[in-house]
Amino acid sequence: MSDARTEALDWLRTFEAACRGCDFAAGRRLFAPDAVAFGTYATAVHGLDDIEREQWRQIWPRIREFRFEDRPTVAGAGDAAWVAATWSSEATAADGTTFTRHGRATFNLARQDGRWLAVHSHVSLLPSQSESAHGHR
Repeated sequence: MSDARTEALDWLRTFEAACRGCDFAAGRRLFAPDAVAFGTYATAVHGLDDIEREQWRQIWPRIREFRFEDRPTVAGAGDAAWVAATWSSEATAADGTTFTRHGRATFNLARQDGRWLAVHSHVSLLPSQSESAHGHR
């Protein structure tokens, strides 16, 4: 595995821990200030402040046990890398029952000032769960 691929996997595990721990400061350290994100809650957000406010703060406090799959697809060379992975987490339905959410994620990373930062992310529920979880597809 190239250094870029190994480092991208490390980035993914660090982001997983930030999400699982609801650690917004740690999440922010992993994203470029001008990043663009597509999410499970927000359609498209531009800039780290908006990503945190409109996506992360809407989802992270409401889920538990967020995990990426064991074998994500990772590619990278030089100062660019990307990661594609499926994930799962636990959530509570309106009636109080717990259920497992399944989704997918893609991250485009760029090495900036010696650090890997996400410049684009797309984290969403699997199409089969979008309608029931959010009332639309």
